[in-house]
Amino acid sequence: MTDFRSLTAAALVAGLAACAPTTDADAPPAEVTTSEDSCGASGFQTLVGSSVGTLDPSTLPEPRRIIFPGQAVTMDLVAERLNVEIGADDQVDRVYCG
Repeated sequence: MTDFRSLTAAALVAGLAACAPTTDADAPPAEVTTSEDSCGASGFQTLVGSSVGTLDPSTLPEPRRIIFPGQAVTMDLVAERLNVEIGADDQVDRVYCG
């Protein structure tokens, strides 16, 4: 009878753990969208499709981040930060705030 109680208790604990609410750390990162152009990304959309070799970081406003394929980046939202995403073909794929 003791083994049955142990199994029942273990199953109950496992079932309750599955019902626990998730935290933000458990959730997948959400796509960050800004309703306003807080970093001025709209003025840099002409960079999309250009070669990374022609990109001059000194012409971009601070704070800025140039993201290369496979590069680890933080998922924090900095609305004023300009992000320039480089594709696998060494061309600018995307320019956005965040």
